[in-house]
Amino acid sequence: MGRTQTFDTDEVVRAARTVFWARGYEAAALPDLERATGLSRSSIYHAFGSKRGLFGAAVASYLDEVIRPRLAPLTSAPVAPDALARYLDGLRAGLLRAGSLPATSGCLLVNSAGAPIGHDDEVAGAISGYRAELRAAIGNGVRAALPDRVPAAQDTLADACTGLVVAAFVLVRVAPAEAVRALDTAGALLAAGA
Repeated sequence: MGRTQTFDTDEVVRAARTVFWARGYEAAALPDLERATGLSRSSIYHAFGSKRGLFGAAVASYLDEVIRPRLAPLTSAPVAPDALARYLDGLRAGLLRAGSLPATSGCLLVNSAGAPIGHDDEVAGAISGYRAELRAAIGNGVRAALPDRVPAAQDTLADACTGLVVAAFVLVRVAPAEAVRALDTAGALLAAGA
């Protein structure tokens, strides 16, 4: 007879997500995950199969609860003409919010791309999928803001803004002012209709 689960899976995954986001997969030790989740090692392994399984659940949670809600104004039709500018402003505010995970740790997936876990096929697929989702959302925002621009110009601007958002996530841990400047540059390019 199997064990009866006595914990809320979503709460456990969120707690683990915080540890992975702040420290990265490799530096998130099992004792840290046990403390954060309130589960024993055996319970973590029973519920998620492994630390890697728990990380996979944390990544899915991150996409569903953090990333997609922020991108929703850029992915739900109709996209408002100012949706991308508002997204960039909101991201800027988040990166400037002292002590917040975005301000101290950037993006869980962007960080994972540069870590050994990024070579895991499933994680690499999640990172690639996230980047494509981000690019598509930003592309929607560019088209809504600049509907009269030719598609090639819209695509170039969407690529530039996507690259600047990713750069901001990379930089925020070590150079917050430069991260904010990257977002300001994206906003300026959008405002100029570049």
